[in-house]
Amino acid sequence: MLRADTVHFAFRDRPILRDISLTLEAGRFYAIIGPNGAGKSTFLKIISGEIAPTQGAVTLNDVPLQRLGASALARRRAVVPQAAPLSFPFRVHEVVALGVSVPGFAIEPDHEPVERAIAVVGVQHLRNRLYTQLSGGERQQVQIARALCQLFGAPTPASETVLLLDEPTSSLDLPHQLHLMRVARSQARAGRLVVAVLHDINLAMTWADSVIALHDGGLCALGPPRELMTEALLERLYGEKLRLTPVPGSDIPAILPQALDLD
Repeated sequence: MLRADTVHFAFRDRPILRDISLTLEAGRFYAIIGPNGAGKSTFLKIISGEIAPTQGAVTLNDVPLQRLGASALARRRAVVPQAAPLSFPFRVHEVVALGVSVPGFAIEPDHEPVERAIAVVGVQHLRNRLYTQLSGGERQQVQIARALCQLFGAPTPASETVLLLDEPTSSLDLPHQLHLMRVARSQARAGRLVVAVLHDINLAMTWADSVIALHDGGLCALGPPRELMTEALLERLYGEKLRLTPVPGSDIPAILPQALDLD
């Protein structure tokens, strides 16, 4: 369980986040949505422990993040940022293995966490390729495998771990987007807390257990997408009149191209 208590964050006296309080439960997949500049990536960095809030506190399993050392934190949460530059000519399996190349982790002789992560993400065909020669989408998949390897190799129960993804589908084609959503949901079903920043509202509504809607640095709404997502909320978030239409054969709301107001 991860809890944010009246979190504020300011950069050079400019407010970025204000008064965010929420509790995120293990075994659920949360999607963070909102317009550009809403504070989504900053909030993800705060709940990952990368940066500290200006005010308020974040706890992971009732322990303040700031009390956890780097090794202890690495055993409990893995992060995939928007960009992860790497200039060295490592092969894909070596990049994935970086997930467990920190003190306190033990890797079996067959590197089981590495092979498991590669298989889960579906990048076996890239295993011996040089990371620097991969496309943007392929690199994104490898970084996701690296984060999963970190969690697979940690001596921590899945229910006490967190997977944080910042725009993980931004460089992926449709089939790989869907596969990643299946991976994220399956990790949540395995007991982990999974949180992803998503710009694709349809992906968020279809795959997430709950949606966290941020606007102007504050928490605008939090809840199951089928209950939460309304045309009024979307207009408040994005300033556009968008029409929601149920996906045929289900009660999942979606923004369909033919449902947009083109006038």
